[in-house]
Order: sequence, then structure tokens, then C-alpha cells
Amino acid sequence: MDYIKQPQLIEQHSFEIISGIISEERPEYRFADPLQEKIIKRAIHTTADFDWLDILTFSHDALDAIISALKQGCTIFTDTTMALSGINKTQLKAMGCDIQCYVAHPSVAEVAKENGITRSMAAVDLAMQTPGAKLFVFGNAPTALFRLLEICQQQPEQRCPVVGVPVGFVGAAESKQALTESQLPYIAALGRKGGSNVAAAIVNAILYHLREAQ
Repeated sequence: MDYIKQPQLIEQHSFEIISGIISEERPEYRFADPLQEKIIKRAIHTTADFDWLDILTFSHDALDAIISALKQGCTIFTDTTMALSGINKTQLKAMGCDIQCYVAHPSVAEVAKENGITRSMAAVDLAMQTPGAKLFVFGNAPTALFRLLEICQQQPEQRCPVVGVPVGFVGAAESKQALTESQLPYIAALGRKGGSNVAAAIVNAILYHLREAQ
């Protein structure tokens, strides 16, 4: 059997196919800027779903805020170990950034049980106690996103950028809609679609863009 074996060539050819399909099926479609194009195409590459052309939305200050946080050596807080695993650690290290997922932290489990809340919510509470610049990346837990919005509404000075793409049927669409109506810098997926893989892909697209810009 004859097939492409080199990972870089596979990825390159995939993006060529994606660009060709968009040009053929959506000739009127225009990306807002080159970085948004990279982010949306990487979400499509991760899922083979062209709905991302229409459902991935950006606040006017999202990319500047996320890039600023990364350049400050922020801590990225994810709601799943899957999202944590999918984000490129080599690029994070090169930028002096850390990444954490507190969902399995012992104190988080205790707080969640005592207060009758999800561990994802308790993990956000713990993350907000951590000093320094923060970037929240949610791909699975609407309750985590709701919790962050509650805290930032009560404490406006806590204005953290958010990649908010929780997937699912209970609270997912509602949490992301609430994010788009907030004052936080955001990249959000409208509707039910999302996932930890997409959340990681979005962050990686930005990290690769910054690497190429050096």
C-alpha cells in the first residue's frame, strides 16, 4: 500500500485539503485575520468538521489578551487532563509558561464534596487563588466556565482570557453563550460542539503562530 508516512507531510497535506475545500465550498468565506485562520483551520483539522468556520467566535480583544498572557509566562488552567496532555509542552516551556489541571487535586475533591459542587468548579476556585497571569482553557466542563464567570463578575479585576469550548448537552451551549456576553476576552464555540481536543488545538495554533513569528 502506498500512503504518506511522514507526520509533517501528513499535516501539511491535511491543511492543503482543508484550504481547498473551503475555497471550493465556501468561496465567499473570509477569515478576520491570519491568526484566526490558523486557529479555525486547526480546529477543523482536529475534528474534520467544517462547522468551525461558523461556530468559533472571538471577542475583539481575545487574541491580544491570550498572547499577552502567554508572553507573561502565564499558568494555563485546563478542566481536563486530556486538554492538558494535548497542549504542546515544548512551546509552553520556551515561553516560560506552566500548565495545571486541578480536577484531581486532593483538596479539590474534598471541597467539592463538602460544598456539593463539581470538582471542576472547585478546581477553578483553587486556580483563582494562584498568583500571576492566567489563561483558562475549558473543553469539557460547563460548570467550570460558569464558576469562572461568577468569580469574575464578583471580582472585575480578575479579567482572565478564556478558551471556552465545553462540549455537551447540559449547560454547554448556555455556558458559552454566557461567556460571549461577559466582559472577558474569549474564544468560544457556539452551540453544543467543542471538546478537550479542540481546546488544545486552539492553544497550539496560537503557540505555533508565536514560534513562527520569532
